[in-house]
Amino acid sequence: MGERTERGLGTRTGLSPLDGPQRFLLLSSFLIPLGSFMVLPFMSVFLHERLGMGLGTVGVVLAVASLVQFSGGIAGGALADRIGLRRTMLWALIVRTAGFVGLLLALRWPPLAVGALILTCCGAALYLPANKAYLIHGVEDERRPAYLSAGNAALNAGMAMGPLIAGPFVLSSPGSLFVAVTALFVLVTAGHARLPSTTSERPPSPGASRQGLLAGVALLPFAANAMSFYLYFHFQHFLAVYAVERASSMFYSVVLLVCFTLVIVVQPLASGLIRRMPYGLALAVGFAGLAAGLAVLSIGTRPSLLAGGALITLGDIVLFLKNDLEALQRSPRSDAVIFGQQRLAAGLGACASGVLGGQLYSIGERTGDSGVFWLLAAAQCLLLPPLLLMLRRRAARPAQLSRRSTVAP
Repeated sequence: MGERTERGLGTRTGLSPLDGPQRFLLLSSFLIPLGSFMVLPFMSVFLHERLGMGLGTVGVVLAVASLVQFSGGIAGGALADRIGLRRTMLWALIVRTAGFVGLLLALRWPPLAVGALILTCCGAALYLPANKAYLIHGVEDERRPAYLSAGNAALNAGMAMGPLIAGPFVLSSPGSLFVAVTALFVLVTAGHARLPSTTSERPPSPGASRQGLLAGVALLPFAANAMSFYLYFHFQHFLAVYAVERASSMFYSVVLLVCFTLVIVVQPLASGLIRRMPYGLALAVGFAGLAAGLAVLSIGTRPSLLAGGALITLGDIVLFLKNDLEALQRSPRSDAVIFGQQRLAAGLGACASGVLGGQLYSIGERTGDSGVFWLLAAAQCLLLPPLLLMLRRRAARPAQLSRRSTVAP
């Protein structure tokens, strides 16, 4: 299908014009999380109630799976650097499809379930850096936020709809559900096989293939991303326990739906503003949003759950997008490797949040007021970010060494 060429037509900050491969990739960015989230959010219930695993074992399995899915992105970026973006996405989807086949077979032989789950997470880790890099390949700097935001919106739309579609069938008809998801992934994989190859944005530097996975890492965006995910995943990991106890599982689903909708609607609209925002200001706004939202959650009422979730989501909209954009500006590595490094930071932060956050939540339970947990998390949003200021001078590079024409302050 030929090589993709750089596009300079149309609005300089919007999505138009989208070529066929980009339209397909955005559709895939919806379909892949749609299929995945028809299964993965229910894995704790499936492993415990359907396959009879103890909750302690289930917790360990899910922790390992999450770490693989996030931190494995650095391997996905390195693989894309070696074999190309399209081939990496294709192999990632093959691996992930095999994982869903394994989950189907696990209905007959339960020990397969753990390996199958890890396999799906390996596929996700390999896919996302290459997906993001392919989406913005040949796109001018000022238009990249719009493309990344559109991909994030599609991702969140799929994540929001998947559980709603699959909820009634997870325990009653898991076999049919796994067959449907596997068939969806087969079709998406076949579509990726027809995508055109990409050419490098610039020739690789001598010895690039021998560079370490963390060589050229943008230190400040890496640290900021790890810290952002660490603080955000207090909400992601522990809201379910807190919200179901004070409201209901249905209301918890409503809170998640509101959060997903905000990402889908707000981030594309705000992407240009986030791109132009100085990095220091973006960090201040984002962490302030997280702090305010976590503090509001401590009230424990239904309105506070909605308001807190909304504030946290607005904060992470700024942080997650700006950290990626800043990493692209500061690092000399390929886009795929940069996205992989940022995924590693996300995985480290999410893992630390699960371990340390669990200890903090237990403190709240021992005091008889779980709302204390959210106040402690909010306090961290104010106390930890100043540590990033210590990295700013070390991370700063002379303008002439930047791989982009503009470096945010």
